[in-house]
Amino acid sequence: MTQWNTTASAAARNLGRNSIFCGLTALLPLIVGPITVGNRGLAPPLGWLLMLVFCVIVLALAIHLLFDALLFRLAASHETETAGLAAVDDLLSRMQLRKPDGIPPDLERRIAGSRRIVWRQRFALAVSLVIFSILLLDAIDGQPLC
Repeated sequence: MTQWNTTASAAARNLGRNSIFCGLTALLPLIVGPITVGNRGLAPPLGWLLMLVFCVIVLALAIHLLFDALLFRLAASHETETAGLAAVDDLLSRMQLRKPDGIPPDLERRIAGSRRIVWRQRFALAVSLVIFSILLLDAIDGQPLC
């Protein structure tokens, strides 16, 4: 394997791990929330709606990152960087997700774009977990759950 194949494979692996971890972490408050509130009443519906919106954003970004990981795996399966990135661009244009550009971005720019999406996903996950913590504290009125 050449240097760019290793870089593309590592990017695909990291994106896949990050998207699965953040996606499962975003599902956790949605599953645990109604159970922990129990008989003590629900917190304000606006708080739950906000948490739901941010969790859905995290899940949508997780799907996007999984797709990016598959594209990086497709690129890494080719012999040269030019051929791999051309295959990715061809696939995206056939799926009508991107119009063909004159000069396609190189591998580093594509990885940097995916990293920006990762940081947006992590920010949305942090916001949803903070909202969940606030709702949980509000629901238990400062009393321990045990």
